[in-house]
Amino acid sequence: MNSPIVITGMGIISPLGCGVKPAWENLTAGHSGVGFIDRFDTRDFPIKVAGQVPGIANHPDGFNPESVAEKKELKKLDLFTLYALAAAQEALEQANWFPKLESDQRATATIIATGIGGLPTITQAQQTLFSRGYKRLSPFTAPAFLANMAAGNLSIKYGFQGPLGCPVTACAASLQAIGDGMRLIRTGEAKVALVGGTEGCIDPLSLASFHAMKALSTEKDQPAKASRPFDAARDGFVMGEGAGLLVIETLDHAQARGVVPLATLSGYGTSADAYHITSGREDGSGAAAAITAALKMAALSSTDINYINAHATSTSVGDRAEIASLRNVFGADLHEIPISSTKSATGHLLGAAGGIESIFTALAVMHDVLPPTINLDNVDDAMENLDFVPTTARPHTVRHALCNGFGFGGVNASVLLSKA
Repeated sequence: MNSPIVITGMGIISPLGCGVKPAWENLTAGHSGVGFIDRFDTRDFPIKVAGQVPGIANHPDGFNPESVAEKKELKKLDLFTLYALAAAQEALEQANWFPKLESDQRATATIIATGIGGLPTITQAQQTLFSRGYKRLSPFTAPAFLANMAAGNLSIKYGFQGPLGCPVTACAASLQAIGDGMRLIRTGEAKVALVGGTEGCIDPLSLASFHAMKALSTEKDQPAKASRPFDAARDGFVMGEGAGLLVIETLDHAQARGVVPLATLSGYGTSADAYHITSGREDGSGAAAAITAALKMAALSSTDINYINAHATSTSVGDRAEIASLRNVFGADLHEIPISSTKSATGHLLGAAGGIESIFTALAVMHDVLPPTINLDNVDDAMENLDFVPTTARPHTVRHALCNGFGFGGVNASVLLSKA
């Protein structure tokens, strides 16, 4: 039971493209996946930009829903489930995990997080209810919008009969899904776990709701510049969408079936701020507790960390609180540790953020390359002495890396990834 937990498969659907390889190449090339919203008319709407997953019709690595579900089934599934199906397909193929024995199926957990679930299905159903009456609602409305349906549909499709779960813990959800999967493997309740998160809520209601909080960027002219973590000119986060899923198992289990591990999940920690529904503690103590717990599980010290993929959403309050938490843990050494925010390129994927960002962090470990923080022209005055890997990716030896995810309600989660 002490065998290290490793990643053997990864799958991404993102604003930077669909598939781990193109998403990573676009990220490290400094490209942005943020653009003008084309899902609905924004002429009289305050939010103009988002990190939309590109479609196959206008992007070589775009999303094709018919690749994961038959046309007649598409109307029964919300977008967040479709994204999860696509990311899972890639991850499971890489891991070569399609168990046929019932014992293996029962040993496979499916833990897929989301922050909002099927909100577009809910808003569309509400419009149907008001305009056409209750008799016109589809019987698949509730099964489409329930938050656990990404996990449920994946379990059904692949016959995974082990533990099934769905953390719905805002922007920490994906990392908690990874942590839950690690625990299930450690307790022996599962031998393999499909974990991560998915989100598909670029919808007028969700955008208007976050806008009412003054949390979103109101950029109207240069969408690719809208997401700018740590920059003095940042004006809020950019809504993103997509899915990031991983197949995890012990090293012993992977080797026994002849699969090469990609990276090691060496530590996990989670905590609650018990402070405020939307803002983290200014001193960062709650988030620091999650990071410290992850270090303890991994039996690592703060000086072992070579890279930090920050939660950093591009809000002034959030970015500063996270840096405070990092100062709590790393102290005077923080200026020597490269920190970047891949949200600068993707926007903030809410419940899917940690899934995609943990994969990006694993790739940094695998390839010894630091993804950049794009759009960082003038660092916030309170952070001038820190290395945010501005604008351009660069080579850097990464043995151990930290990935953070913090969410509304005061939830904090951190994962440590190490070389396999």
